[in-house]
Order: sequence, then structure tokens, then C-alpha cells
Amino acid sequence: MDPPERVSLPAGFEQVDVDVLVQLIADMMERLTAHNDRIPLSPEGLTRFHSRSAPGISILDYLRRIVRFTKAERSCLLITLHYIDQICARYPSFTLSSLTCHRFVITAIAVSSKALCDAFCTNSLYARVGGIPVGELNMLEREFLRMIDWTL
Repeated sequence: MDPPERVSLPAGFEQVDVDVLVQLIADMMERLTAHNDRIPLSPEGLTRFHSRSAPGISILDYLRRIVRFTKAERSCLLITLHYIDQICARYPSFTLSSLTCHRFVITAIAVSSKALCDAFCTNSLYARVGGIPVGELNMLEREFLRMIDWTL
């Protein structure tokens, strides 16, 4: 098997091709979820972000779908990584796993778009793109903001 092709990135993230950025973020999240999926799930570790079963779409394809239909900016994609760190530091029982990743990602991108961008989509569009009901996204958004103590 050939080693993976090395990608040379520009110094500024704003110059990185968005698909390359999506691939890098998805790779990191896939590694993290694979590791965390081996941790036994306890009832006190359950959050509103937990699905009953893992979605049938890969993290990479899910991120590509979000970018394609919402035109999410690079900064919103990158800040999602910061939000993972921030929430995991505040709530050690929270883990990004195959049961939480997709719902966390769509919520983080919706929140970050509202905080960082002049133009952003409605929650009904984010929900449709994310494959969840809009009421569910609204509830996840409130929970997300509570978990980060409204520190956007």
C-alpha cells in the first residue's frame, strides 16, 4: 500500500482550499471518534448530542454536505475544533463519538456562523442539511451555548 499523499498547506488558513480543510478536520474527527467509541458509555455520560445509532454518512461526507449547502466559511469549520476542546475541558464526561459527532458538528457550524459571519443560514436550512428536525437543532443550539457558557 502506498503512503498517503502529502499535502503542502499555505501559511494562512484562509488560503487553504476548503475541501482540503474539510478533509483534514474530518480525518481528525474520525480518529477521535474511533478512539472514543472504544470507551464504554455510561448513563451519566449521555448528552442531548447522543443519537440512538451512528448516522450512515461518514464525517467527511457530512462536512462536505454542510459546506456545499450552507457555504460555511473556513473560520467556522476551524472553530469547531476549538469548541470540541472547550466542551471536553469543561465536561470531561463528554466525548466526541460516532453517536455525537454529526449532531455536534451541525450545531457548532450553525452557532459559529451566527457568531462570526455577516451572512448565515436559517436554522431550518441547517437542520435540513444536517438531517434533523429544526426543533431538535434549536434545542441542541441552546444546549451547546450553555455548555460553552455563551463564550463564542
